[in-house]
Amino acid sequence: MKIQQLRHFLLIVEEGGFRAAAERAHRTQAALSASIKELEKSLGQPLFESGNKATLSAFGEACLPKIEQFMAVYQALAEDLKSLAIGDKGKIRIASVPSLVTKLLPSVLFEYSKQYPDIEIVLIDDNSTGVTNRLLAGEVDLALGNCNTINQADIDFTPLIADPIGVVCLRNNPLHQTLSSAKGKTAKGLKWQQLLEQPFIYNGTCRLLENTPAEALNRQARYTVENITSLFSLLRHDLGITTLPKLAFPTNEPELVWLELLEPSLTRQIGIFKLANKTISPAVQTFHDWCVEYVQDYYLL
Repeated sequence: MKIQQLRHFLLIVEEGGFRAAAERAHRTQAALSASIKELEKSLGQPLFESGNKATLSAFGEACLPKIEQFMAVYQALAEDLKSLAIGDKGKIRIASVPSLVTKLLPSVLFEYSKQYPDIEIVLIDDNSTGVTNRLLAGEVDLALGNCNTINQADIDFTPLIADPIGVVCLRNNPLHQTLSSAKGKTAKGLKWQQLLEQPFIYNGTCRLLENTPAEALNRQARYTVENITSLFSLLRHDLGITTLPKLAFPTNEPELVWLELLEPSLTRQIGIFKLANKTISPAVQTFHDWCVEYVQDYYLL
């Protein structure tokens, strides 16, 4: 039993005769009759009455709804597979550092989902080391994070944006006050030496200070905090200052302020990465390319 034979059977029923069905199928009537005879032989029963080739037999009547159901499922499967092949359907698992989930990814996903509404997105937030480990373990298809944590040869990293490092403190902190002149003009930023007089709170992104003169801040840190919620709680209670990438600082924060660090001038290179030696699905590849193009063309810090 072949798919084509089942199609021919349904065509004859729909057109009410072999001749009209043959024209629609772009086949000769003899070829269509031979196809039905082969189908009947494989089934062991005639599908049409012998006296009238267009009239269904009792067996044919019983077969018709089952064949229609099967062909509908087959057609839906064929369409789904084609959609998967061109990236219109599927599932994408993405791991990202929290700052990108908060600021960058929502706008990317919003625009992407308008064009690809049938793609399911699974989003997992983790620290920079965690997103890389999830990718290497096969838990996700793509990862978004900091390239400084990536040294594996089997990862393909595409840069997206350079995220500057700055100082975070209360708005009434003297560091903020010193950046404003008597005329109200704001200086460009701070030097790391200016931070030495205040308690320093070490967080995971402070690794970016390593191998720079500002690494002295890490060595004298009074507090060490990994959770971003705990970090901001300490900052709001005036227990110290810290450094953070700009993307990690909340928009419209009422109590705290982000001040650019000029000496040393540091950035966190944010990018999207995938396994270099593994083929990804069309849907994943489409999102990867979309994300790169969208961020480079439209996203500004």
